Amino acid sequence: MAAVQDAPMELDAEKETKPEILSDGTSNLSGNTASGTLSSPPLTAGGAPKQEDQQTLIAVLQFLRRNKLTESVEILRREACLEDQEDSQTLDGSGGGKGDGDGGDANSLLSRVSIASAAAPQIISSTSMYDQPDVSVVLSAYSQQGDPSLYQVYYSSLKNFIESVLDCHRAELSQLFYPLFVHMYLELVYNNHENKAKAFFEKFSGDQECYYQDDLRILCGLTKKEHLKGNEALLDFRTSRFVLRISRDSYQLLKRHLQERHNNQIWNIIQEHLYIDIFDGMPRSKSQIDSMSGSFAGETRREVNKAKVFYGLLKEPEIEVPLDDEDDEAENEEGKPKKKKTKKDSMGSKSKKQDPNAPQQNRIPLPELKDSDKLDKIMYMKESTKRIRLGPENLPSICFYSFLNAYQGLTAVDFTDDSSLLAGGFADSTVRVWSATPKKLRKVKSAAELNLIDKESDDVLERIMDEKTASESKNLYGHSGPVYGVSFSPDRNYLLSSSEDGTVRLWSLQTFTCLVGYKGHNYPVWDTHFSPFGYYFVSGGHDRVARLWATDHYQPLRIFAGHLADVTCTRFHPNSNYVVTGSTDRTIRLWDVLNGNCVRFFTGHKGPIHSLAFSPNGKFLASGSTDGRVLLWDIGHGLMIGELKGHTDTIYALKFSRDGEILASGSMDNTVRLWDSMKAFDDMETDDFTAATGHIHLPDNSQELLLGMYHSKSTPVTHLHFTRRNLLLAAGAYNSQ
Repeated sequence: MAAVQDAPMELDAEKETKPEILSDGTSNLSGNTASGTLSSPPLTAGGAPKQEDQQTLIAVLQFLRRNKLTESVEILRREACLEDQEDSQTLDGSGGGKGDGDGGDANSLLSRVSIASAAAPQIISSTSMYDQPDVSVVLSAYSQQGDPSLYQVYYSSLKNFIESVLDCHRAELSQLFYPLFVHMYLELVYNNHENKAKAFFEKFSGDQECYYQDDLRILCGLTKKEHLKGNEALLDFRTSRFVLRISRDSYQLLKRHLQERHNNQIWNIIQEHLYIDIFDGMPRSKSQIDSMSGSFAGETRREVNKAKVFYGLLKEPEIEVPLDDEDDEAENEEGKPKKKKTKKDSMGSKSKKQDPNAPQQNRIPLPELKDSDKLDKIMYMKESTKRIRLGPENLPSICFYSFLNAYQGLTAVDFTDDSSLLAGGFADSTVRVWSATPKKLRKVKSAAELNLIDKESDDVLERIMDEKTASESKNLYGHSGPVYGVSFSPDRNYLLSSSEDGTVRLWSLQTFTCLVGYKGHNYPVWDTHFSPFGYYFVSGGHDRVARLWATDHYQPLRIFAGHLADVTCTRFHPNSNYVVTGSTDRTIRLWDVLNGNCVRFFTGHKGPIHSLAFSPNGKFLASGSTDGRVLLWDIGHGLMIGELKGHTDTIYALKFSRDGEILASGSMDNTVRLWDSMKAFDDMETDDFTAATGHIHLPDNSQELLLGMYHSKSTPVTHLHFTRRNLLLAAGAYNSQ
């Protein structure tokens, strides 16, 4: 059944996923084949395969029967509508077609098989890439190939045609070059035409877009059939259909050209390996296409980002904020206190109303607020009243923490929400925690000493700390490989660290010891991040999946599978109902914590994504990658709404100010840049979003949005953090070379 399962999908028969393709009338290019077994019939005026194709299918059925695969025989007979025919007519090979009626059934046989087997793995599935198909089955698709000496002719013919069409169609049809080039090259390699494959690569690799150069470097190393087996990149490219978004007019031009030239080879690849998302309207410009292109599997399908996302913030708990001490001491001349004993924070009062875009409070179970959490909430609200309002005329001050003599190799940094603690992960497998205030770090006393403490005393929390252990920093040992991610819990009691050793460790900041080692990833874990409400955390690694955990469970609660390469960065949405992941496949995915579904899928970056940040209101997302660009996304509409250009190296840090007015970005180019995020969001009217095409024109206004650029001497920026009063903290390791 491998041949039937791997059969390519008919472009004109995708009734569920692409109804718009059916509306262009009949196609003369319906002669599709099953991979590796069914022969490819030449195209005729009516698109009908020859009589030999029925005999080929009968041969498949005979093979299945000889191997006693009776269930597979019945499935194939049923799907191919052979149930009403007797064995003497079909399976023993003695019966040919019977009259005109049988001949008609034979002519439509293959197309029925293709339609029935159209359930190819799709990249929008949250589990499709986690359960990898058999390598031999995947590679068998490349055994069906034409004359190898004509591959250059086929490709050159299409290239000359695309370069000769009108400019408005050329940009869209040029998207075909890269996926066709890759699949034709792999077919030549698989069928042991090494010299012809090398010549094909050398002739046409230079025509590909610059953002595919990294992929081409990997591809040029695959020169023999043995190299293809077990290659993850090839497996991903083969199993996920490359998505192209093309206007109907451009698609009709392409189809007409292939019909006239009878270019079976190109059309078979388009049918089997590509997904053409056709839209009605004007063709897109080169800049619009480039802004969304660059990912490992093409663009985003429009239907993927139609799911409802509850991006609003949860309703804040009712907490009364006491007056400041100076106000408390102010009394009138009679010595009586003022009438108003408490006040509510202005920022907090805004969220007392239920946001219509917010999820239900109990949509996912969240931990209850402890007394210490309520006290911290009060402190946060009091700090908020003294927060500096930022804007183009009022930029934040920046405090840079430089790690000097960090010969261990600084790999990760994080601050607590109140900016009192700083943690660093190092390549020598250690984690180190510093106090960012004059208050030193202390451990809890031993159990024997705790028994001697009066538990009823008012200062019991102070008495349990051991003054003899006070120091400015603490080292945490336990990992057996470089530490790539660190994250503090909101209550500052715990610290997470992820490592090359495949584990995530939870450390107590009371005893400075490891409490739990979470084992689930099979390879290095690149990042981990605590939920804004604590309890939950997310991790992502080299195994191409992200995992959702709870601190009291040693097994993951959810596995978010779908990325085609390493998951390099992870973040929780401010309402904790969603997780966003960035990957080296150059895509960003938003996952629903409740059910594990991928609800947003963003493409546009030209390099691996290394930084992500949500706006404080939860409506927008910023992402940074090795291409030096910051992209802005609208979560509700599922569209890119801005592009910030200026950095010359990888962007490792992104952070919005507490009120969302400013976006800060830090890069390996030793700079911190401040952007006017509110202007970027306000300039893009959401009413202008076109549902029909799903794309917009991005203004090139990076210089207008850039508010400031600040250079360090020789320190790449690893992390950024805004304090509760909107002071910007930056951190990185000084590079003396």
